[in-house]
Amino acid sequence: MQNSRVTVDWCPDKSAPIPIYQQIINYISGKISSGDWTIGSRLPSQRVLAKCFDVNRSTVIRALEELSSYGILEGDSGKGTAVKSNTWSLLMTTAPPDWGSYVKSGTFQENVPTIQTINKLEFKKDIIRLGTGELSPDLFPRDLMSEVFHRLSARIPSLNYLEPLGLPELRHALSLRLKKQGIDADPSCILITSGSLQALQLISVCILKPGSVVYTESPSYLKSLQVFPSAGMKLAGVPMDREGILYWNIKSEDALLYTIPSFHNPTGILMSESRRQELFRFCSNRRLPIIEDNAYGDLWLDEAPPMALKTMDKNGMILYLGTISKTLAPGLRIGWLVGPQSVVERLGDVKMQVDYGASSVSQWAVTELFTGGLYDHYLIGLRAELRKRRDRCLQLLDRHLAGLATWDIPKGSFYVWVRLSERIQVDQLFHLMLKDNILINPGNVYDFEKNQAIRLSYAYASEKEMEFGIQKLAEVIQRIR
Repeated sequence: MQNSRVTVDWCPDKSAPIPIYQQIINYISGKISSGDWTIGSRLPSQRVLAKCFDVNRSTVIRALEELSSYGILEGDSGKGTAVKSNTWSLLMTTAPPDWGSYVKSGTFQENVPTIQTINKLEFKKDIIRLGTGELSPDLFPRDLMSEVFHRLSARIPSLNYLEPLGLPELRHALSLRLKKQGIDADPSCILITSGSLQALQLISVCILKPGSVVYTESPSYLKSLQVFPSAGMKLAGVPMDREGILYWNIKSEDALLYTIPSFHNPTGILMSESRRQELFRFCSNRRLPIIEDNAYGDLWLDEAPPMALKTMDKNGMILYLGTISKTLAPGLRIGWLVGPQSVVERLGDVKMQVDYGASSVSQWAVTELFTGGLYDHYLIGLRAELRKRRDRCLQLLDRHLAGLATWDIPKGSFYVWVRLSERIQVDQLFHLMLKDNILINPGNVYDFEKNQAIRLSYAYASEKEMEFGIQKLAEVIQRIR
């Protein structure tokens, strides 16, 4: 971890009787003595530290100078301030372990810095989230969920652990629901997961061998994760057009395909019915397994999408993923995987070893939503709200970004894939927008090569925030173009 830069995620308590500079000293020395900040680690600049701590720069300087006088820190005019020694820990009988070396040796890869920044700043107070992949708290159906949990008080027999594949009542309800959508799935072929992301992780460690190739659209949400690379697999991007993935570019037969046919993340592209049929025939002929992610299928705004790829599958070549996270609440942590019984049971066994099952309360709640007719009624209202938000977002884009970018009208989901007309560094744009407390998702975190795009979402920010954010976006683009 030599010369790595440390992360600051703390602020002093200005109401405490301890002087602020002393709180900063205690914080830094504590990080060093605990082994979190190792020798050679570099601190952010004084200006950045002052901003992180929300204090004057002079306060930071005083704290750093005192720590330097103890020999804890060392300043270099050209390189900044670094951890020189762990004197604090030398006063203990046993020095702390070098956790940095342990962290570095782990097999699960860290995410790219931009994604890490997004994941942290999404929870920062007063941040405007223009790219986030979830519904606004304003759209959360409080009355509906209140009714659901009221009903559960009489329905739940216990909150003990559930069987490996998940709550039988929920799997039965899902089986009936999927049958109406053209997917024949017996409850024994359905695994309840802690969100569909867990399904991907289970697949990566249970089914595929290291060195396998996972094809996916380019760009793709999957590229923003390290699930498959951390398991020793290689991601390969396949170009798209407005009908979906250009499947004929898939060359390897010893591989697997991950695809989001309905309202693709991040581009919003809806794969046409003819492209779906062609893709399925192509994969069937080459015995190429498919992971079909249908997280957004229920969020159509103008008309229902074509039938899922899984409806064509008679031989168990498709693992189908669904979730409640995008339509209702990611905090429920409920997703599902549909596949051959042998595969589902294998994944269920490993899931029991990982977390011993998804939340029992959440599974009962989703069961009540599906069996009581409440969910489909809720979706009608949600689509209407998202349609209004989409149309307003498009109006704002027309007003402020005409001539600076192009985009297509999304037919569902949350996202507008905004393609910049100028050769602008989207990473630079990302950081400049942060200065106005506006968080965007640069397109290159989803792509296999640099691109000139931004993923905007109309599902989270309020209308006022959306207008302010898009106007600022246009101003910054014009300034750096």
